[in-house]
Amino acid sequence: MYKNMRGRPGAVLAAVSLAQFLVALDMSVVNVALPAVRSSLGFTPVGLSWVVHAYALTFGGFLLLGGRAGDLFGRRRLFVAGLVAFGAASLAGGLAQAPWQLVAARAAQGVAAAALAPAALAMLTVAFPEGPARVRALGVWSGVNAVGGALGVLAGGLLTEYAGWRWVMLVNLPIVALTLALAAAVPAGVRGTRRDRLDVPGAVLATGGAGLLVLGVVRTEQVGWSSGDTLATLGAAAVLLAAFAAVELRSSSPLVRPGLLRSRWVAGANAFVFLAAAGQFAAFYFVSLHMQQVLGMGAAATGAAFLPFSFGTVVGVALATRIGAGYSPRASLVPGGLLATAGFVWFGLVDPAGGFVSDVLGPSLVASVGLGLCLGPVAAAATTGVAPREAGTASGVLNSSRQLGGCVGLAALATLAADRTGAAATPQALSAGYALALQVTAALFLLATVVAITVLPSRRRAVPAAPTDLPAPAGAGTETKTETEGVRS
Repeated sequence: MYKNMRGRPGAVLAAVSLAQFLVALDMSVVNVALPAVRSSLGFTPVGLSWVVHAYALTFGGFLLLGGRAGDLFGRRRLFVAGLVAFGAASLAGGLAQAPWQLVAARAAQGVAAAALAPAALAMLTVAFPEGPARVRALGVWSGVNAVGGALGVLAGGLLTEYAGWRWVMLVNLPIVALTLALAAAVPAGVRGTRRDRLDVPGAVLATGGAGLLVLGVVRTEQVGWSSGDTLATLGAAAVLLAAFAAVELRSSSPLVRPGLLRSRWVAGANAFVFLAAAGQFAAFYFVSLHMQQVLGMGAAATGAAFLPFSFGTVVGVALATRIGAGYSPRASLVPGGLLATAGFVWFGLVDPAGGFVSDVLGPSLVASVGLGLCLGPVAAAATTGVAPREAGTASGVLNSSRQLGGCVGLAALATLAADRTGAAATPQALSAGYALALQVTAALFLLATVVAITVLPSRRRAVPAAPTDLPAPAGAGTETKTETEGVRS
C-alpha cells in the first residue's frame, strides 16, 4: 500500500530540520534590511511593505495545496522541488535591480516555502512513530525552528550592516545546497500506489480564499480595517472559503478531508497554533520596535538581543521532550501556555524609563521557555492519530493556521497599538502602544491555554478514518495501539 521511510530516520531529521531553519530564517531575516532595501532600489513607503507581504501572501495562500500535493505526488519529490525553487528565488532576489523584481522573488519564495514546509513536517511525522521517538524528533525540529527565527533577526542586522542587504537573500543559497545534499540520502517516503486525483476546485477555492484573507489583512496597515477595499477583500475571502468548505463535503478526493478536522487533536492543536501565532508574530515585531525606537538600540544590537529568547526556547523544547516521553502533548502545552502568558504580561509593562534587562531580557527568558514547551507538542498534537497518507495534509493545515494567525494577529495588534499611540511619536506614546499590543498578546496565549485544557483529549486517539481510506499495512493497528495507549495527560 504505502512505502515508509523509517529505515533512514536520521537522514530525514537532518534534512527536515535544516529546511525548517531555512524557512524560519527567511521569515525574519529581511525585516531589519528594509530601510537599506528602500534606499538601494527606490521603493515607495507603501511598496516597501510588499517585500514582506508578498512572501506572507503566497506562503499562506498555497500551504493547503502544498500539503495535499505532497500526499499525492510524493513528499521528497515536493521537498526537493521546493528547495530548488526557493534557492532560485533567493538568487533572483539578491540580484534584483528594480522593486518589482524583488517583490516577485519574495512571492516566489513564498510559493516554494508552501511546498517545502508541509512536506518537511510530513516526512518527519511519517519517519518517526507516535510516542517518544516522534516527541524527540519534533523537539529537534522545534529547537531548530526557534533558533532560525531568532538568528534571522541577528543575521539580517549583521549582513545589512557589514555585507549589504543583498546578502539577506543570497545567504539562503549555501543552506539550500547543504539541504539538497542531505535530501539525497532520504528514502522516497510515503506515497499511495493509487492515483487519487487532485481536488482542483478545492485547491483553487482554498488558495484564492486564503490568499485574499492574507491580502485583506496585510493591507489594513495602509487602508484601515473599515475601508471599502478591506471589507470587499475580506468578504470575497469569506465567500471563497465557504465555497471551499461546501466543495470539500461533496468531493470524493477532498483537499482537506472533513473527518480530519473533526479530530479533537487536530482541531485543538490548530486553534492553539492560530492564537499563539497571532500573539507571537506581533510580539516579536513590537519588542523589536521598542528596542530601536524607545531604547535607541541599533539594528545589529537589536538582532543580538533576541539570542536570549532563542536560548530560552531551546531550554523549553528540551523540557517538552522529556515530558513528552511519558505524557500526552497537553501536559506540555498547558504549563507552556501559562508560562508564555506570564512572560508576555511582563513584556506588557514596557516603559520609556526602563532598560534592556527589565523590558526585554527578563520577560524574554520567561516567555521563551513557555514558547519552547509548546512548539514540539503542538505539532505532535496536530499529527496524533493521523494516517501516513494524510500527514502532508495535516502538516499543511497546521502551517496554514500558524501563518494566517500570525498575519491576522500582527495586523490587528498594529492597529490597536497605532490607535493607542495616536499622532505623537514620543517614546512615551510609542511605549504605550507597544505595551497594549503586548498585553493583548498575553491574553491570546491565555486563550490558547484554555483551548489546550478544554479541547485536547487526555489520551491519544486515532483520527476518524474516511470510509474510502485504504486499509493500513499489516501490523499497523497493533503498533498504533502500543504507542497510544497508557500515555498520561
